[in-house]
Amino acid sequence: MYKPRYLKLLEKGELSVRIRDLMNLLAECRLCGRKCGVNRLAGERGYCGAGKLPEIASSCVHRGEEPVLTGSFGVGNIFLGRCNMKCVFCQNHSISQPDGSAAKDWDSSSAEISEILLRFQRQECPTAGFVSPTHYSPQIFEALSLAASKGFSLPIIYNTNGYDSEELLSLLDGMVDIYLPDFKYWNSEYANIYSGAQDYPQVARNAIREMHRQVGTLRTDSSGTALRGLIIRLLVLPGGIAGTADVLRFIARELGNDVFVSLMSQYYPAHNASGFPPLSRKLRPEEYSEVVDLLEELGFENGWVQDPLTSPESYRPGIDFRL
Repeated sequence: MYKPRYLKLLEKGELSVRIRDLMNLLAECRLCGRKCGVNRLAGERGYCGAGKLPEIASSCVHRGEEPVLTGSFGVGNIFLGRCNMKCVFCQNHSISQPDGSAAKDWDSSSAEISEILLRFQRQECPTAGFVSPTHYSPQIFEALSLAASKGFSLPIIYNTNGYDSEELLSLLDGMVDIYLPDFKYWNSEYANIYSGAQDYPQVARNAIREMHRQVGTLRTDSSGTALRGLIIRLLVLPGGIAGTADVLRFIARELGNDVFVSLMSQYYPAHNASGFPPLSRKLRPEEYSEVVDLLEELGFENGWVQDPLTSPESYRPGIDFRL
């Protein structure tokens, strides 16, 4: 019987210490690669626009994740509002880059989030996940601590864009069961132009190394549902902008080709992408196929690929969101 690592920290009395240290990061915010340095505890807001209170854009049982995460029922997902990046093609831009009216009902609390987690467990979700958690990590892990003290015991998924500071991740060691990061760009110029994060490639490399060190290769239970480990999501972008081939070589070289990779072909022009060629067009099947060929050439056997002809329609977000 798998026992989430945060329960072990709770039993040792260490979980409360971690939460205190996480909260301290808000006083001079350095949760992500930007390290804005604003005092979130005093209500100041940095680049992402997040303040002291956690903001929940949606919470639902989500069936659109990788099968190893959903089991037969679905992941209990909590979607956090706002983001520390400004991707011009963001498919969830109404959540990540909201206008004032969209965010007016999002304010929540750690106590409310803990009750959502407990509800997911009562609904028999096999896992629970935080989506875009970086900028609210202290508050959501405070919620996890509250839920764990009331009997919550599901594996926790940390679903991030990969722009997490090493200082934050070091405090999350032992609190996260499954890391689910994106690796969006290999090239810093593209990261700056299309997401406003020039240092993203280096931050993401360091973050994913640390995530892998903490949780290792993905482990599942007897039914094939994830318990602990790393899954890296790679969205192939038109014109090779993501540098997916270089990212795959990095993963194979530094982490090993037994890492689980979710290679996504679901790109379509969303948000402001129409003004940024070649992101203004859909991904071509041959662009995706070239990356699949390299995936096989490098010896990756764990993970998932998609059908580039149908995935842009099949994986469009929105149907599960309560906005």
